Amino acid sequence: MLSTREKYYQMLEKEFSNQEAIMTELINLEAIMHLPKGTELYISDIHGEFTAFDHILRTGAGNTKEKIGLLFGDRLTEHEKNKLTILVAYPKEALKDEHFFAHKDRSWFRKKIRQLLELLAFCSTKYTRSKVRKALPKQYAYIIEELMYTDTSFQDQAAYFDQILSHLLDLNQGVAFITALCQSIQRLVVDHLHVVGDIYDRGPEADKILDKLAKHPSLDIQWGNHDILWIGAFAGSRACLLTLLRIAARYNYLYEIEQAYALNLRPLFMYAEEHYQKNSVFKPKDSSNHYSIESRDSLEKVHQALAIIQFKLEGQLIKRHPEFEMDDRLLLEKIDFDAETIQLANKEYPLEGSCFQTIQADVHALNEQEEYVVDMLLASFQQSVKMQEHIQLLLDKGSMYLVYNQHLLFHGCLPLKKAGGFLPLKVENQSYAGKDLLNFFEEKIRLGCQKQQTDSSEADWIWYCWSGKISPQFGKSAMTTFERYFIDDQETHKEIKNPYYQYRDTQETCKMILKEFALYSPNSRIINGHTPVKVKSGESPIKGDGMLFVIDGGLSKAYQKTTGIAGYSLLNNSYGFQLVTHDPFDSIENLLHKQTDETSLKRVIDRELTRNMIKDTTVGETLQEQIENLTGLLAYQTKKTDSI
Repeated sequence: MLSTREKYYQMLEKEFSNQEAIMTELINLEAIMHLPKGTELYISDIHGEFTAFDHILRTGAGNTKEKIGLLFGDRLTEHEKNKLTILVAYPKEALKDEHFFAHKDRSWFRKKIRQLLELLAFCSTKYTRSKVRKALPKQYAYIIEELMYTDTSFQDQAAYFDQILSHLLDLNQGVAFITALCQSIQRLVVDHLHVVGDIYDRGPEADKILDKLAKHPSLDIQWGNHDILWIGAFAGSRACLLTLLRIAARYNYLYEIEQAYALNLRPLFMYAEEHYQKNSVFKPKDSSNHYSIESRDSLEKVHQALAIIQFKLEGQLIKRHPEFEMDDRLLLEKIDFDAETIQLANKEYPLEGSCFQTIQADVHALNEQEEYVVDMLLASFQQSVKMQEHIQLLLDKGSMYLVYNQHLLFHGCLPLKKAGGFLPLKVENQSYAGKDLLNFFEEKIRLGCQKQQTDSSEADWIWYCWSGKISPQFGKSAMTTFERYFIDDQETHKEIKNPYYQYRDTQETCKMILKEFALYSPNSRIINGHTPVKVKSGESPIKGDGMLFVIDGGLSKAYQKTTGIAGYSLLNNSYGFQLVTHDPFDSIENLLHKQTDETSLKRVIDRELTRNMIKDTTVGETLQEQIENLTGLLAYQTKKTDSI
């Protein structure tokens, strides 16, 4: 009877039928293991800002500019290097601009193509030819490879090179070929992309971000609290759904997501128009006035309707789950509706912008119209084809945390006790803390999305992950949304952070967290997002004496007044980490006009004494397993042959 291992080898033989094929693959894998590791880009808290996100990807977070500098050195002026950087990032726009490249004659095309081929070859040195081939556009892959690998120091080869180039230009393919070269360079400058949470909310174009991520060849996502909100709505949490729609109304992009996801918001608008009036408290934050007056007025009314329904649904949810220990957030029960005041912590506060006309004796009950509106909204949300595609992408590529190349990635926090140590969440006589807490919520999220039942227990737990006291995604005492709308006293707006955000400044805590995930390397790091780094106030994104990076620097325009910058990203190449600080990106037109990209400044965090190779990485672990399996298969086949 065959052993399990022998059965596995028989399956493997279908792909590698003879010893020559096995040895060829072993030689290939061993060679790959000794290539330098590819460059990884970490980015978080994108918050719907597609243009800024797209710019970071196109420029490799400044990595393209650095490679151009290393390759061309004194052969190009700084101005020429800047223009080449912009060309690689925005080839179509740069080639169309009459002032950016004023004289694009045949000689210019030949020179520029040679430069780009040299740069492409330079960016390809870390990769196998097969991997480079996959990054090339199909229509030009053969020609690019021929030109890249032709040695023009030999006369015959130089003539061959010039003939291909001349024929391309004779066929008027210069613009298309340069564009293809630039896009290939973009794909090779960064090997792997880590999105450390919060793709959604605050900005209007999360759908475009997810469309771009869906095409990315090497990607992982760690869910952020705002991503959890959208996943929760898809799983059936009505409270999550009303919250994300309210945020869209508050930040003035509700019409954009209605169009992007083909949502049916008509019942909501009709209901709001009937029951609510203009209310300046609910005026959207964005004052760009890109809507008509009628649309802005309508949005103000919808904003109120969404907020009130959200507070009702949250109250129902909290009452369904005493184990959440959130009775202090049943704020509708604390209102004196006649006096328009609320009692909080034995103190009475007047309410501003009151709009409680649809609240009944049972303050958390939805009226018949509200039930209908919410049902229509949820059905529209869950049935949206694009929504289904985007949530599936988040589930396929995403997780609560990731251990990758001996580094730990998670968006928010690991809740800690005031005295230190992991804070447990108690559920049905069982406690979850540290790594187990993250696993607990991931299980609820995946099961909730499988069920897709309205307000299921799993969907309710996803909402808790968005706003609960012991949530690793929220990490605060309470979400004071109600107070921020209705109470003028800012003392009531405070959200006390979990002790994690204090303790993460110490090496001791960072080491404790890394140990929880079996990470003992002195080179291991923790990468977080979630909390904007207040650069204007002197805060550093580097915590725990260099053991933890917080890369939320305010890519979202909503946070830039607080942070003073437009976000951080993090690069990790074979030599170590580099922190990139981004300035606000306004438009491609201004970039072409200035003819320089000043949106990022690299800061070397550490530099490894020895260069990291693929064998030292997570990918290397997989390749090593393949090598061991193939070595075993080779021995199995030899044994079979000898026994005949």
